Amino acid sequence: MSSRADRAFFAQWWWTVDRVAMTAILALIAIGLILAFAASPAVTGGANSAGNFLFAGKQIAYALVAAGIMIGTSLLSLRNLKLVGAVLFALSTICVALVLLAGDEVLGAKRWIDLGVMTFQPSEFLKPSFAILGAAILADRHAIRLFGAVIPKPVITFALIAPSLVFLVLEPDVGQTALLLALWGILLFFAGIPLIGIGILAGVSTVLAWLAYFLIPHVHHRVEQFLAPDKKDVGYQTGLALKAFAHGGLVGVGPGGGTIKYAIPQVNSDFIFAVAGEEFGLALCGLIALLFTVLTVRILLRSAQARDPFAQLAGASLGAVLALQAFINMGVAVHILPAKGMTLPFISYGGSSLFAVALTMGLTLAVTRQRPQIGARDVSLISLIGARA
Repeated sequence: MSSRADRAFFAQWWWTVDRVAMTAILALIAIGLILAFAASPAVTGGANSAGNFLFAGKQIAYALVAAGIMIGTSLLSLRNLKLVGAVLFALSTICVALVLLAGDEVLGAKRWIDLGVMTFQPSEFLKPSFAILGAAILADRHAIRLFGAVIPKPVITFALIAPSLVFLVLEPDVGQTALLLALWGILLFFAGIPLIGIGILAGVSTVLAWLAYFLIPHVHHRVEQFLAPDKKDVGYQTGLALKAFAHGGLVGVGPGGGTIKYAIPQVNSDFIFAVAGEEFGLALCGLIALLFTVLTVRILLRSAQARDPFAQLAGASLGAVLALQAFINMGVAVHILPAKGMTLPFISYGGSSLFAVALTMGLTLAVTRQRPQIGARDVSLISLIGARA
């Protein structure tokens, strides 16, 4: 055991990292592995045929890599975080563009690149990298000039994500597009834009939502299903998910005892919450929601306590976008939101999803670490890149 006086590298990390948040993260990953074993037979087999635990085995391997990503990223200094965010965002944007050219098409959408051992969804990495990059720009005290004119920082941050938004719409991936736009709005909100700016953002978001409803057929169909007066027509997957929750009741039917999960498409990813409800009941679903709540509140509190404006912005936005994604996934499963294919962080199957959320939490743990402020000096992102060039 090390003490706070120990100056070794690991000891410094251990006594400065948020151990409460890390405990919640590890608990969610553990629940995800349990549910991977529960869902894998339904994906590899059927109601009348024996499945196997192939996907559960893969998820264990992904979880080990994800743990390394999270811990490794949490060791970074604030200066290095800004560089890592800029590089990762540039690479993610390039990869999202490449998806349109060389990506695999599934159900009419191009969102993945086949790497052989796994499929890679680069859009998952846009959110954490942009949270860091956007926070670095908005928190920078230096004005950014172009041809002698000062460019507003909200304009600069939007210009950075605009190409990615275009690529995501072309895939099409409405969910990731909405999340990236929401993240931009969250960054501006925490940066303290005037109330009129918030009103403008709300109005533009409403207009974009209406355009998506009228112009994108599958969005129109899912919203119509959600708003249908006959609640029996809630959609195939959502309807089965509701039956799974009803079947599970308070404590569930027990591990491996679920039957409805065999009929739900992609039950190990988008609708993994239904497996939790059927086999472990409301008890586990409530625990999952509680862990996400504790994790989000803890991140927001630690971010508010940070003295560095960059750490405040980055931590709060990373925590908020994680909570938003979790809420959307669980909300779709219990039919309080229209259907949307979006993974449940830490719990849904998939390497890209788990690696991206591990990166998100690694960055969050890094920016919320308790660092000594004596002699600390903020360095702008532009100056930092210039010094490393």
